[in-house]
Parts: sequence; structure tokens; C-alpha cells
Amino acid sequence: MKFKFLGKTGLKVSELCLGCMTFGRESSKELSFQMMDFFREQGGNFFDTADVYGRGESETILGEWLKDKPREDMIIATKVRGAMGSDPNNVGLSRKHILHAVDASLRRLGLDYIDLYQVHMWDSATPLEETLSTLNNLVRSGKVRYIGASNFSGWQLQKAIDVSRSHGWEAFISLQPLYNLLDRELEWELLPLCRAEGLGTLIWSPLRGGWLTGRYHREMEAPPEDTRVEKATKEGWSESWDQYANERTWQIVDVLKQIADGLDRSPAQVALRWVMQKPGVTVPIIGASKLHHLKNNLGTADFTLSETQMAQLDEVSKMALPYPYGFIQDRT
Repeated sequence: MKFKFLGKTGLKVSELCLGCMTFGRESSKELSFQMMDFFREQGGNFFDTADVYGRGESETILGEWLKDKPREDMIIATKVRGAMGSDPNNVGLSRKHILHAVDASLRRLGLDYIDLYQVHMWDSATPLEETLSTLNNLVRSGKVRYIGASNFSGWQLQKAIDVSRSHGWEAFISLQPLYNLLDRELEWELLPLCRAEGLGTLIWSPLRGGWLTGRYHREMEAPPEDTRVEKATKEGWSESWDQYANERTWQIVDVLKQIADGLDRSPAQVALRWVMQKPGVTVPIIGASKLHHLKNNLGTADFTLSETQMAQLDEVSKMALPYPYGFIQDRT
């Protein structure tokens, strides 16, 4: 597996990141260990979790696995913001909550420091200076090596960068956003911003909860039982059946299958490879609840798509640009 620099830093991360959201939820501790072992055997060094995944269980499982592993060989990323209890101060990005949360994450992970500490989403209730000064102090203290953001809008990310810069504080080095063939809104503003400011991008849901694996097709009237899409539909999550069961999705899936068949690859590998080859993308985060899914996804690292194949996928998945993006594009 190849390695890439994360943003403008000297930190090298594997070209695929193992997402740990399923650990302790869809995946047992034993299965989680098997997936992490296999990921390491394939050369991966980058693991992403969050304090709210499994209400801390994901971090705990990752921490137990790390006990007999060489710490300096691993890049561990986690996140802070979500509610971890009923106390009104145990949520958000206040100084009180961040300082409590980072210590709790370090205990669960069994680590002295976190490589990449990310804020999980914007917190409109907390002054931005309070959040950023606290994160700066965590880097200065040695508890955190780098800081990043997830699920920010363009103006939120730019404001955070500018505030940190004006104070001489440690700034975000990366953004963790949603991006895949079905969801390309990242290209409108956030991806150009990250490229301009030198931020790395860690892409979550590159297969959109299984929609781009080839499992779903236009003849279906409902998602198969015991799938993430079925659960998403019942729970009202964003990757629900009603959100994506449409002609645009089926056209994308048709082209994915056509290209995959021609390459003797799986549709999931082609969809992941498209993300990996898009300008401005650092690494996609691959999550799995079954070992064979992870093995298939890791097969993405040993081939490339041609310019023609990339163009085919770009064309079939293109989205109508809303104002002002379409207005600007038509005049440049």
C-alpha cells in the first residue's frame, strides 16, 4: 500500500484509512480484531474512529488491539463533539467538554497522545475562539499531534482557518467530508477550499452505505433485509432507500458494473478507485462489518482507472449546479 502526506504536514498515512465505526456495533470485538490485523498485513497504518461510535466501544476495541502493537507505526484519528451522556455540558465544543472528552478518548484508546483529533461538526453555541484555543493548547501539551474538522460548510471551514491563522494557533490540517459518485456536492466549494489552503481530505462513505457495491439494482422495489440501507430506511438516515432509489443512481450503477466487468473488478473497487483518483482527495475511509467486504475494498489499491473510465463516471454522475456555482461556471 502506498503512503501520502496528510495536507501540508510531514505526516504520512496509508492511501486507504480503516474506519472503525462498526466496531462494537455491527462487528464483534473478535471480528474487529481480524479486520485490523488484515488491514495491517496489507500495509495500512491509518485508523479513524470517534468517541460517539458505539458510545465509546469503538475506541475501546481499537485500544485493546493496539496494546501489543508498535505505537509509532500507527496513525490514530478520533473525533469530539457528540453527546456522551445526559449532562448538558457533555456535548459540543466547549473547553470543558473537549478537555473532558480528550482524556476519556485517551483512556479508552490506551494511548498517551492522539495523532489526529477532529471536531465532528460545527458548534454554533460555542465561540469559535474557545474551541480553537483549546485545540491549540492540546497540541502544545502533547496530547494531540494534529487537529482536523469533519462535516463543516465552506464558510465555517474558512473562518476556522482564518481565526487560527490570525492568532498564530495550530490550524486544521484536514477535513473529513462525505464524497462519492452519488454525492458530489464537495466539489462545489469545500474541495477547492481544501486544495487552496492545503488541507488533506479523508472521505467518509465513499460507497454510500453499500449503494455503490453492485448489490442494488433498478429491478429492486426495496432494500434487502439486514443491510445498512434497510436500517437507514427504517431509522431515517440519509442513505435511505427513498433518497437514492432513482434513475440517476441506477445509471451510475450500470456504468460502474460495465467498467468493473471490463476490468474484472468489483463495482465497489471501481467506485472507491474513482474517489482515490479525484484531485484534492487524500484518502477514502473504508468501513466494513464483514471481513470479506474489507478484503474486497483493499483490492482497490493495486489498479488504476483510465482517463476514459474516469470521464465516463464523471459524466454519468454529474450533478446540476445550484446558484451561485452554475452561474459562476457559465461565466468563467
